[in-house]
Amino acid sequence: MRLLLIRHGQTPSNLDRLLDTAVPGPGLTPLGEAQAAALPAALADEDIEALYASTLIRTRLTAAPLAAARGLEVIVRDGIREISAGDLEMVPGDSPEGERYMRTVFAWAAGDTTLRIPGGENGEDVLARYDAVIAEAAASGAGSVAMISHGAAIRMWTAARADNVDVAFAAARPLENTGVVILEGSPSDSFKALSWAGATVEPAGEGGPAGAPVGATG
Repeated sequence: MRLLLIRHGQTPSNLDRLLDTAVPGPGLTPLGEAQAAALPAALADEDIEALYASTLIRTRLTAAPLAAARGLEVIVRDGIREISAGDLEMVPGDSPEGERYMRTVFAWAAGDTTLRIPGGENGEDVLARYDAVIAEAAASGAGSVAMISHGAAIRMWTAARADNVDVAFAAARPLENTGVVILEGSPSDSFKALSWAGATVEPAGEGGPAGAPVGATG
């Protein structure tokens, strides 16, 4: 399966660099709407057979132009929503609390999945729900699947599940709004990342989560 993980368009909370993860969440800014409208052309070379979005409003709005252009139904699944910030909801991403959120997220990708965000989820919970949607898509038989999801969730899941992406690579590379990570593989045979925001994946193998801009989440 070819898997395209796409971050949603810009939201007001992205502008203010806030950890905004609750359902249903905000809509898109005018720029976010333009980013969503540009997706069909940006993905013109991709033969997308199935299109998923999370339960948050911003992902469904981002998916709508692509769905209309391809004649696809948007399959809405809670499993690919953003990682819940819990007690850290709406704190600035560059605050100590916001940085704690990202450190915890990348610790999960490194294998310490029992850590829990205060008042929120642990890594086992998040990986299980995200994996379930990936498995559903793979079982559908679709050869190429696009999922409109969220920055922290995409970066964490890719670092945890792609054989050629490590924590240092994902932590050093924030995913901009409507940025795309393309992978190939299957839940049974593992995944390999082919590109990250248009660049070929070449893991850095050094550094760490402290360098991750938290404003890229949400």
